[in-house]
Amino acid sequence: MSTEKAFIPLNIAVLTISDSRTEENDKSGQVLVERLRNAGHSLADKKIVPDNIYDIRSIVSQWIADPVVHAVVTTGGTGVTGRDGTPEAVKVLLDKQIEGFGELFRMISYQEIKTSSLQSRALAGVANGTYIFCLPSMILSQPAHPGPAKPVGTKSSKLSWTTVPLPAISRC
Repeated sequence: MSTEKAFIPLNIAVLTISDSRTEENDKSGQVLVERLRNAGHSLADKKIVPDNIYDIRSIVSQWIADPVVHAVVTTGGTGVTGRDGTPEAVKVLLDKQIEGFGELFRMISYQEIKTSSLQSRALAGVANGTYIFCLPSMILSQPAHPGPAKPVGTKSSKLSWTTVPLPAISRC
């Protein structure tokens, strides 16, 4: 008897948090959409919002209340600069925080970007049965093989979403 859970495709919403990104240059959002589709999930919605906690909270709240959305993945706004407010926007919406997610994300990230990983305030939790993962912004290359993507770009964040949230989402 196998104890592994069967794969269940989910409807996932993607939110890019940035004061400068548009649909044309939102590499992180585009890669997340590609990765979730390649993993067998469906895109429920995708938006770009400025780094404003009330705008972020409004969109995430709408998705939490929407029974069609099973999970939300945000990218951006998890750093420590003045406008980075994703954790503050989302944390108050959570019914339960997934303790250890941020620590695990930073531990894996440390292997690639060393102490810069400490600037990430990645978090995860559940609200109204909707899983929410708040990730740093990222730029990823296309993999030459069906394994995890090889991160590229600036040292601000190089961690592929396939390392932590994808396995967690796929087994929700």
